[in-house]
Amino acid sequence: MMDRPDLAAIPEAPGSYQFRDGEDRVIYVGKARNLRARVGSYFQDPRQLSPKTRAMLAVASRLTWIVVPSEQDALLLEYSLIKEHHPRYNIRLRDDKSYPMIAVTVGERWPRAMIYRGKRRRGARYFGPYADAGAAREVLELLRRALPLRTCSPAKLAQHERAGRPCLYFDIGRCVGPCIGAVDEATYRGLVDEVTGFLEGRAGSLVDALETEMHAAASRLEFEEAARLRDRLSAIEAVLERQSVALGHERDLDAIGVHRDELDLYLEVVRVRHGRIVGVGGARAERDSGAMLFDELLDLVRSYYDDQAIDVPPRIVARVEVAEAREATDALTSLLGRPVRVVTPYRRELAVLVEIAERNAALAHQRARRERATDLATRSRGLTELGELAGLGAPPVRIECFDMSHLQGRSYVGSMVVMEDGLMRHGAYRHFRVSVPHNDDVGAMREVLSRRLDRLDDRRFGGRPDLIVLDGGAPQLNGVLRLLEERGMAGTVPVVALAKSFEELYVPDRSEPVRVPRGTLALYLLQQLRDEAHRFAITYHRRRRQLDAERSTLESIPGLGPARRARLLAEFGSIYEIAEASEAELVRAGVPARVASAVRERLGPLYRREPESDPDEEVR
Repeated sequence: MMDRPDLAAIPEAPGSYQFRDGEDRVIYVGKARNLRARVGSYFQDPRQLSPKTRAMLAVASRLTWIVVPSEQDALLLEYSLIKEHHPRYNIRLRDDKSYPMIAVTVGERWPRAMIYRGKRRRGARYFGPYADAGAAREVLELLRRALPLRTCSPAKLAQHERAGRPCLYFDIGRCVGPCIGAVDEATYRGLVDEVTGFLEGRAGSLVDALETEMHAAASRLEFEEAARLRDRLSAIEAVLERQSVALGHERDLDAIGVHRDELDLYLEVVRVRHGRIVGVGGARAERDSGAMLFDELLDLVRSYYDDQAIDVPPRIVARVEVAEAREATDALTSLLGRPVRVVTPYRRELAVLVEIAERNAALAHQRARRERATDLATRSRGLTELGELAGLGAPPVRIECFDMSHLQGRSYVGSMVVMEDGLMRHGAYRHFRVSVPHNDDVGAMREVLSRRLDRLDDRRFGGRPDLIVLDGGAPQLNGVLRLLEERGMAGTVPVVALAKSFEELYVPDRSEPVRVPRGTLALYLLQQLRDEAHRFAITYHRRRRQLDAERSTLESIPGLGPARRARLLAEFGSIYEIAEASEAELVRAGVPARVASAVRERLGPLYRREPESDPDEEVR
């Protein structure tokens, strides 16, 4: 059974929690009004737990969580994460239905607003989702007080048109009466635009306009009109309080939050895919006392996305100045080789996402401080044990671990991860492209170490390591020791190699490997180093393979030369967005019609998403 976590490190706030197995797969997702209290309930007397919960805890190895503003948002986040990860211990969502949304049928002559479940269809715009039908209905009712759009069915509308009489909602001011011609189409369309703009998060301009109208009416002594406008403002404020954290469109983006203290900078990234929060990621870096805050942040963001580049969305939202957003856009576009736009949170829904990221960054800082306070002695003992095993005269402060990754002996890449004072320093990680042309692990390791030794005292690498750990065995160690001798650097940097079994450490001048006892803190540190180096190398290798495959696919399309490929990527952002584009959109981007047709034919089966519904169906 999973060990009881440190409950004091878990916030007393609403959010979603995720149990993960030994391979870091999400096996259960839950929600809570109070995360600490809910998580604590899992670690009571096991006899009080259900068999399913006991089975889940037997498989679980760690716990993660995401904090959100409200219980309703926790419910929506739980739904999104279950959809994303399909955890084995969660009951399948009933009928696999979506949560309720508000739909505005913009394709009708007199559009209506209504509660809607199910797949999105052409002829309407959708907003939400909401935690339950009651929450969506409350928002809709409050919205109608401010923006009285019709909500009746087409049959009801036709019935009142034939009768020439409106329904009760017209009498109480909740509908403008299109059924009896009380409003013309242009005015009604303006009302529809206000409703959709508001639900998209553009409430500021509407609130400002209503406040101006209210004050003007009061100055003209039209107090009845001023009171009506005041009531509309109150209704809008009530809707804003009930609006959940969700996007009006199915878009992909990341929202970045930052927290800092005198020593460290913490980054949290809220990942939104298809309009839903699907997870968070994070990184930490030590601060440079001589650097500007934005420069430090940009370095950390670059490091994070260099590691996560397989899943980088076309838009990143951060609380930075406009000029800084442009600089970050240029830096990330250059790093990733494709357009990535960094923007400020110019709409309410984006600002809320950034606030969630900032809250989680602050919580990450609190957790790190707590761990440092409680684990400093433990880390010190582990480093002392490792120093003794490696034959060092003192515990190593900075350790660099190197790993190689390849596909059947080809396309080598190398990774360097760094541990300082027993903590992984993500901002100091490095990738290496390797030119070794065939299956030669030792040659690849020598090439990477040669490049590292070229910059041994370069402060941009963090200075000279106290210990280098190689992922491998005696061949890797001997190859690197010969390299040091060839360069006249023998004995300048301590080097050891960690065998695949984790329990054997190859040390210079020892004929047999040193056994690392099970359960020791030194073994834990070595395992942490090797796992992180392996993960970092594999991530980079996958990213390169994917980028190579995408480039090869585009190059295979007749008539799509380098200039046209660059133009399409600049216009659409990624190969997936190009695949989703219509032939007309491709032509507008500067591609001839015959080439546009070839692009759609080639990319569609590989990169186009499955449609959610029949585009010819009308909203029912």
